[in-house]
Amino acid sequence: MTIGPKTIGIVIVAAGRGERAGSPEDGPKQYRRIGSKPVIAHTLERFLTWPRSGPIVVVIHPDDEALFAAATVGVKGAAGLITTFGGETRQRSVYEGLRALSDTEATHVMIHDAARPFIDHGVLERVARALDEGQDGVLPAVPVSDTLKRGGSDGLVHETVPRAGLYTAQTPQSFVLSEIRTAHEKAAALRREDFTDDASIAEWAGLPVTLVEGSIDNIKLTVKRDIAMADEKLSQATRASTTLPDVRTGNGYDVHQLEPGDGVTLCGVFIPHDQKLSGHSDADVALHALTDALLATCGAGDIGDHFPPSDMQWRGAPSKIFLDHAAKVVREHGGTIMNADISLIAEAPKIAPHRQAMRETLSGILGISIDRCSVKATTNEKIGFIGRREGIAAIATATVVYRGDAA
Repeated sequence: MTIGPKTIGIVIVAAGRGERAGSPEDGPKQYRRIGSKPVIAHTLERFLTWPRSGPIVVVIHPDDEALFAAATVGVKGAAGLITTFGGETRQRSVYEGLRALSDTEATHVMIHDAARPFIDHGVLERVARALDEGQDGVLPAVPVSDTLKRGGSDGLVHETVPRAGLYTAQTPQSFVLSEIRTAHEKAAALRREDFTDDASIAEWAGLPVTLVEGSIDNIKLTVKRDIAMADEKLSQATRASTTLPDVRTGNGYDVHQLEPGDGVTLCGVFIPHDQKLSGHSDADVALHALTDALLATCGAGDIGDHFPPSDMQWRGAPSKIFLDHAAKVVREHGGTIMNADISLIAEAPKIAPHRQAMRETLSGILGISIDRCSVKATTNEKIGFIGRREGIAAIATATVVYRGDAA
């Protein structure tokens, strides 16, 4: 199998009735509200905001179309979701989701329970890393911490079960898409409906399943008390967010080589010079560093993720395009840019005569007042590659305030 990043599709299983959650008049548990939003909305947002997510299939009950539509109102990216109907069992519902995902470009799949709204990006990254390394199946799990007893029909303890090597299975359970779909097809053909999760089907089909670290927070909401506790947890977080501002700081660094030329572009301002900066775009190190700093405040990767150097459309492009995009990403995540600070490190050209124009450019791109835009410059005291006038470097810091409900 080829080692490297995979195209990972998502199947969210949301067709269950949730009988153990009580209060049937309140509807299936995945549509009940915790922290002011339906459970499934929280779950979907975790995947929709994960940069590695490919196509997302949501498997719903045929009776729940209106519930699902209402639950996803206001969920960013919900318009791109694929929905399909599930079957009488979870196993059948997963199979229908895999069939729907097979019509997309996905090569691998994460299968996740809609009733696990606290899945975090750290778990998703660990699972994805194992898939990228070529694993056929990946199971996030946590070691069993409680002492286990085996009881008998007489109500007595018969033995204490050793905990060593025992784990609690979580989702998303993840696989090569074609392999897990084939395993499900074989199970269906043999009328095997007794598997408790997808990893057990993979084990039965002879697919190796690798354990990765799960999260104790990645609980499945099963009974009514689980839902009440989840609601309290999110309500407390909401209350905290109203008193503690979500202020984030991102840093960025970039360097480009100098070569013979007629000038350099720094902070969007062209400065005549006997050298130019070498790069795929206009090589504006200042705006590149600030782009990375802004993206860092919402965990949105770096400039290379959004504008790959291999993409020819960005050859010679003005770097203000990159910075404008980063500012848009921040706003889409609920952020307000408060300050941008850039330090340029160069022996030449002189920055001071152009500092005001640079600040004005930053102010215009970011949509903030000029007093929130700082540009500074220093030399490297003729030390190193910068001191030899072989390159120019930039360090940028961005401060962004996010709404309490920002991803």
